Amino acid sequence: NPETHSQNAAPNSSLYKKPFSESFEETPLLVAVLTYMGYGILTIFGYFRDFLRHWNIEKCHIAHEREQQKDFVPLYQDFENFYTRNLYMRIRDNWNRPICSVPGAKVDLVERVTHNYNWTFEHTGKVVKDVINMGSYNYLGFAENAGACASAAIETTHAYGVGVASTRCEIGNLDIHEELEQLVARFLGVESSMAFGMGFATNSMNIPALTGKGCLILSDELNHASLVLGARLSGSTIRVFKHNNMQSLEKLLRDAIAHGQPRTHRPWKKILIVVEGIYSMEGSIVRLPEVIALKKRYKAYLYLDEAHSIGALGPNGRGVVDYFGLDPKDVDIMMGTFTKSFGAAGGYIGGRKELIDYLRCHSHSALYATSMSPPVAQQIISSMKIIMGEDGSTLGKDRLRQLSENTTYFRRKLREMGFIIYGNDDSPVVPLMLYMPAKIGAFGREMLKRNIGTVVVGFPATPIIESRARFCVSAAHTREMLDTVSLVNLQTPSSDPLHDGRVMGVPAPIFV
Repeated sequence: NPETHSQNAAPNSSLYKKPFSESFEETPLLVAVLTYMGYGILTIFGYFRDFLRHWNIEKCHIAHEREQQKDFVPLYQDFENFYTRNLYMRIRDNWNRPICSVPGAKVDLVERVTHNYNWTFEHTGKVVKDVINMGSYNYLGFAENAGACASAAIETTHAYGVGVASTRCEIGNLDIHEELEQLVARFLGVESSMAFGMGFATNSMNIPALTGKGCLILSDELNHASLVLGARLSGSTIRVFKHNNMQSLEKLLRDAIAHGQPRTHRPWKKILIVVEGIYSMEGSIVRLPEVIALKKRYKAYLYLDEAHSIGALGPNGRGVVDYFGLDPKDVDIMMGTFTKSFGAAGGYIGGRKELIDYLRCHSHSALYATSMSPPVAQQIISSMKIIMGEDGSTLGKDRLRQLSENTTYFRRKLREMGFIIYGNDDSPVVPLMLYMPAKIGAFGREMLKRNIGTVVVGFPATPIIESRARFCVSAAHTREMLDTVSLVNLQTPSSDPLHDGRVMGVPAPIFV
């Protein structure tokens, strides 16, 4: 078997109360070579087809520069256009599939067809019923249109309407917003919190309010685009450390303190470490005990993005801090979203009261963005109270336990079948490696034929030789659904070693 390894595989075990197990298997050399060859062939054919399009032998449907603007600086980037025309368009049917039902354990898909090789799509008027949903971030199954949360949201809609039509600092601050923020602070175990209407903007608009010129941001190389954008907008100096690698982070911290700012060598005004709880494309969990230990040792600040981990990790569903049994006060800025485990929309930041009071006056997403919709706020309040057990039932505990059991079971089944799986054993995000470009489209289509909806991801969202399918496990999934997903590909592998399921990442019948 190929060697299984993990970045920084020997953590400081004294900081952990339980085993920390996650693996990232090296791409087999043969697979890497064949993958590069596949992209090379696609590129060659792409240039040939562009030649045909240039002479109007083949029609090109994508946006291009107008003839009267031929002397202008190009509005579109050439490589992005090339990639979209010749590679992405071949497998475009795997994305943006419209659904027409609640995104629960099963969804209904609107059937669509293309008559021009994925340039455009037409709806047939038919609906594909009961597709097992392995793509939504509905970790606790709260994305429902019936039940306590939905009923409470409907009542709130009748009382407040669906839109506030103002910002929080003007006339858009409702009592339900105040209730939500107090509940979030209590849930997180921090002094105060603030809610925002959009999860992406929570990062991209609040980081610039916290750091600026003369500050240093140390960012994990796999951080989400919203964190990257927020760091760039802040005007701070950004340095990137290897994913979950504490030696890399500590080296950057030491160098920052020893050398200070470039040219002047003055001390940095602030050093902010930015990490995520669960990394959504890798399925890995941050080594938070070690990050906190380094943060304290070098007197830095810590910004923790718990978009995927809040509600999905920990015995009480309170995220990665709860998962490791740490003190929330050790994290300076606790950020998360309501878009996943709570089945709603928006985001939050929690921390000390002074921090939140400062953000209320300086955050662009607080000053200029419209307030969160009241029924959305009520959905969050209802689902959070269920998780906390304040609804008087054990439904929250049951869902947390079910999610944990489903995650363990699904990961174990895929590994037993010989698939190459990335990430932490406790992560509900399960990346299954595909590697080759042809497999991206083939896997997504073959799964849909078997009434399973899944997300397939390739370059540039992943490294070029690490294309993958990403499953998101939910508490709403039954054992039968997970068995259907895992066993649907259980085929007899070919005797040809090139087609062996273990080596290639997926079984031979899906290799196209």
